[in-house]
Amino acid sequence: MPASTANWHWKNKNVTPWAKTWFERELTSVTIQGDGSEEKVSITSVIEVDGDVELGQRKSKLITIYDCRIDLDWSGTASDGTEVNGKVSIPEVSHENTLDGHSDYIYDWSLKTQSSPAVDALYKLARARLPAALEAKFAQFPVALIDTHGKDLTVSTEASRTGTPAPSTVPAATSTSTAAAPVPAPKSVPEKKVALNTSRVKAEARFMAAADDLFSLLTDEKRIPMWTRAPAQSSAQAGSDFSLFGGGVKGKYISLTPPKEIVQSWALQSPTWPSGHSATLTTTLDQSSDSTKITFALDGVPSGLEDEITRNLEGY
Repeated sequence: MPASTANWHWKNKNVTPWAKTWFERELTSVTIQGDGSEEKVSITSVIEVDGDVELGQRKSKLITIYDCRIDLDWSGTASDGTEVNGKVSIPEVSHENTLDGHSDYIYDWSLKTQSSPAVDALYKLARARLPAALEAKFAQFPVALIDTHGKDLTVSTEASRTGTPAPSTVPAATSTSTAAAPVPAPKSVPEKKVALNTSRVKAEARFMAAADDLFSLLTDEKRIPMWTRAPAQSSAQAGSDFSLFGGGVKGKYISLTPPKEIVQSWALQSPTWPSGHSATLTTTLDQSSDSTKITFALDGVPSGLEDEITRNLEGY
C-alpha cells in the first residue's frame, strides 16, 4: 500500500533487548565531581533493567512506549581517599515521567561502605548530583530509540520524529500543499471544498466515571496525554485552538458546557483528509447514577472516510 496509507495503521516493535544494552552503555558513562578534586562518583554497572520497551506507530506518529525499573551500582572516592560503594534503584523510568512529566523520578539509595564523616559526605554528594546526570541520559533515550528503530516502522523516504504525516502523492495539479509555489493552485482549493460531499459519523461509549471527570480528561492539556500517549495543546475555552496526538488532529473549540457538551471544529492532519476542510465534533456526556454515556458525533466527514473515522473514534 502507499506510504500515506501504510503509515496510518498501528504498528509496534519490541526493542527491550536493545534498550537494556543502551542503558548499560550510556548509564555507566555517568560521572560527577565534587567541589573538591578528590571527590568523584560514577555509575559502575547496571545490575538490572526490568520492564518492556516498544516503539509504536499510530496515525503516522512514532510513539515510545516503555516502563522500566533500573538498578545501578555506584562507587566513588571520598575526600580522605576511601573507596565508597553503593546502590541506587529507580522504580520507574517511563514515557510518562521522561516525556510527559506526569511524575518525578524516585530514587532508592543504599550505602555498602561503612559509615564515616568522609564516606557520609560522598554519599550525600552522590544523592545530590547523580539524579540530574542520570535524568539527562534518560531524556536522550526516547530520541535514540526513534533514531535507531523508527525507520523500521515508517514507510516513507523520511522517517519523522515529530510525527509529521508523509507527503501526499496526489498529482501536483490537485495538491493543496502550502509549500507549492503561489501560482493559480490556491484557487482550486475553494472549488474543491464547495464540491465536497460529506456525511455524519457517530460513536458511543459508556464509562464507570463521573461526567465532570471525563470532561476534564477530554479537555485538560495535562490529562489528555494519559489516553493519547502523545503531546497535546488545549486551553478548553471557546475560540481557542487545540491539538491532539502530537498534531495529528487539530481544530478550535466552538463551545463548552461543563460537564455536558463540547463542540469543536475538527480536522485530521493526513494526506487522506482534504486540506483546509474542518468537520464539527459534538461530544455529549450523559451521567446516570453509576456511569456516564459519551456520544461523539462528527459532522462533515468527507465521503469515503466514514469507516476509517468511525474506527478511530471507537478506538481512541
